[in-house]
Amino acid sequence: MAKTIFEELGGKYERQGDYLIPCIALPAEEEQPIGTWGQRHLDYLKQYRRVTYTNLLTSGRLNTYLAEIDRQAQERFERLIEDMKQEQGITERLKEENGLEWTGRLNNIRACAREIVEREIIYT
Repeated sequence: MAKTIFEELGGKYERQGDYLIPCIALPAEEEQPIGTWGQRHLDYLKQYRRVTYTNLLTSGRLNTYLAEIDRQAQERFERLIEDMKQEQGITERLKEENGLEWTGRLNNIRACAREIVEREIIYT
């Protein structure tokens, strides 16, 4: 029997009953921690960008890709918060004088920064 292209490229088959099943394994990939931003992007890929998700998964680059997205999103989020705090004059002095106002304004900034990061990085 002639070899298949799969066998010529070094692939092997495993017999299960009457069938020959190709022995296929995903390429090894370095496990990196994925935070909240990476998880959100993963959900987005699975739901709206299935081809991209499948390509990254089968090429063994999904974890690395998500870790990089997570890192970029976290850096952007922190930069946005610091920039907005400076623009709006939210300082430690305000925190000492009126903690409740400081908390409210900072929560507002965090919500705005979260929306910007989601729109720019996560859901694109």
